[in-house]
Amino acid sequence: MSVVADGDREVPGWTPYREWFRDRWAEGGAVAWGTALGHLLVGAVVFALVAGFDLGTLPLGGSLIWFLYLTITVGVLYAATAPPAEPYVTWLEDRWMDSDTDKLLIVLGHVVVVFFVFAVALGLPFNGLMGALASVFFFTAVYAMMVLALNLHWGYAGVFNIGVAGFMAVGVYVMAILSSPTEGGAASVPGLGLPLPIGIAGGVLAAALVGLVAALPALRLRADYFAIVTVALSEIIRLTLNSRALQEFSVPWVSLEGGVSLTSRVTGTGGATGITMPGNPLRLLFYDGFGAGAEPALLGSVLFPLFEGLRIELIPPGSSWLGIVPLPAFTLDLAIQPSVISNWAYVVVLTGFVALFYVLLARTGNSPFGRVLKAIREDEIVAQSLGKDTRRFKIVAFMVGCGLMGLGGILWQGSQGFTNPGAFRPIITFYIWVALIIGGAGSNTGSVLGGALFAGAIWEGPVYVRRVVTNYVEFGDTPSTFPGAVAPFVEGEVLPFLAFLLDNVSALRFILVGVILVLLMQTRPEGLLGHRKEEAAAISLGRPSAGDDAATDGGEQ
Repeated sequence: MSVVADGDREVPGWTPYREWFRDRWAEGGAVAWGTALGHLLVGAVVFALVAGFDLGTLPLGGSLIWFLYLTITVGVLYAATAPPAEPYVTWLEDRWMDSDTDKLLIVLGHVVVVFFVFAVALGLPFNGLMGALASVFFFTAVYAMMVLALNLHWGYAGVFNIGVAGFMAVGVYVMAILSSPTEGGAASVPGLGLPLPIGIAGGVLAAALVGLVAALPALRLRADYFAIVTVALSEIIRLTLNSRALQEFSVPWVSLEGGVSLTSRVTGTGGATGITMPGNPLRLLFYDGFGAGAEPALLGSVLFPLFEGLRIELIPPGSSWLGIVPLPAFTLDLAIQPSVISNWAYVVVLTGFVALFYVLLARTGNSPFGRVLKAIREDEIVAQSLGKDTRRFKIVAFMVGCGLMGLGGILWQGSQGFTNPGAFRPIITFYIWVALIIGGAGSNTGSVLGGALFAGAIWEGPVYVRRVVTNYVEFGDTPSTFPGAVAPFVEGEVLPFLAFLLDNVSALRFILVGVILVLLMQTRPEGLLGHRKEEAAAISLGRPSAGDDAATDGGEQ
């Protein structure tokens, strides 16, 4: 294996061609970009020819030929992209080390590129691409908020909370009961009709109070026993919301109509049926009501026609080159439907809340309160010996984190208009923990990165992979059971097994999550950004280097 110097970096190469390619790239300017673009163009043409080959014309047929075809296709794709990718990867590594902002932009940028490739492979219009990205960034934002809240518990205070879904449920249901209309629909119980801000504040406060109730007795326990308490509490909350006993109940109510009088109002959790959520107020910016047939409001009447008719005519019909060679008409269709516009507006709002969560956690971590939490995380006995009431600090941190989880749940479920206890199963807590492990505990930026990677690579990514594969490969009848898929595979037929896997891609998420966790534990157990240790003190307590001493001496002189 040869080694070629690239500036101060030495990158291993495996073919003379790649060495030649690096030399051209090192020249810079038009030569570098021309070489890269030409290589990609030729590779794309060859890949299109190979990938578009009709397997029906092969005389032998069978799984062996199919595997050979797939191997050649993947090999051509790799050969077409590997040499131009090397300078890009080198640049990427340099940018990754610059700042946390660069890390976040790199991850989000790659998510956009991957889903752009999915949209091209599926032949989706620009509206389909924007809809897919809105869905990915929605889950990125909600998972980022939940992971940031969990990071306050585990990353800052070392409190092992695996009952996140239960605190989400408390916030969502209290908000729904307080702010839902007093006239319940045919399939939902009525609410108390209070203003939405009061409902949101009540949901956050209720989640924090439930956290207090759980923390007062349970924080006396060790971390593993406290984890058992939180997951048990989460299931108690879900089963309570699912029970018929609280499906409908009456609450005392002070009526001001015709004088002050004490009455009662009927409300409830809706049981297994679920409960209707208050209308998303952001919709009123675009529509004059919450119904399906609502007319556009002022903002909607301006934006909807603008984006629905956004088409740029790059080559008008009847155009020609030099008046001799006719050119095909080409119009760049950038039209976006109203539903996608409103979804993106909510994504922008969620992004603002992610920023607020981030700033709150960052300021908390840098405050004296946060420094005590970090000291408790590192060694609680030492923190106690320094006169800190560690139990009180952990209770306050746990309450704040639970309140943020309740707010995150409200923002997550509030856009859907309806919720039920099934939306708060323990698997949601598991997903949030996976995102925290990917990003790295103790890092707020890692929490956002973990949410983005989980939403793109694990939650939405497999669904689009299935759509792309099934769009190009005809699998035939899909087996309905696992034994029915394995039996043909043993006999050498691969397609039925692959069809079964793609048809059950939602279940495959669990396998993918397991594989990712195993790889992380083996290669980077601290997560992407969890390797950075934060000192409990406001200033560095390490011994200054010689350069620092010289700088200090010069400053004093």
